Amino acid sequence: MKPKTNEKTARALSTYTKLMRAAESVTAGVTRNLAASGLTISQFGVLEALLHKGPLFQRDLAKKILKSTGNITMVIDNLEKNGLVRRERSEEDRRYFAIHLTDQGRELVSQVFPDVARSIVEDMSFLLDSEQEELGRLCRILGLKERRPKA
Repeated sequence: MKPKTNEKTARALSTYTKLMRAAESVTAGVTRNLAASGLTISQFGVLEALLHKGPLFQRDLAKKILKSTGNITMVIDNLEKNGLVRRERSEEDRRYFAIHLTDQGRELVSQVFPDVARSIVEDMSFLLDSEQEELGRLCRILGLKERRPKA
């Protein structure tokens, strides 16, 4: 016997399913673009953040790409093994390491980024500009768990 769900639950579950399917669809295109470079999405996220933001501490990178601090350590370890990033101990607080792009890392992410961006733009082109803005606005509300007054 199928459990009975109320309207609010059914709507939330349906919306969640649509959100996850859309995210997986866009992510699949990004993953295909990264395959040739040998990067995972998390590794690309770290390299892209460092390219555009400059050196960052591991905890800040973890927040930026939505990974746990334990997971980000493994991602950075692998990037460091491949010569794409280097750790540099903080002068102000020796417990922390700033992560820097190496020349090799900068070159790789600079080569890969345009194809990844093109893939995302292509997928997003199925939405009008105004729809992309609205989707971004709604995702921000959901991601930050911002409460708004009921209309």
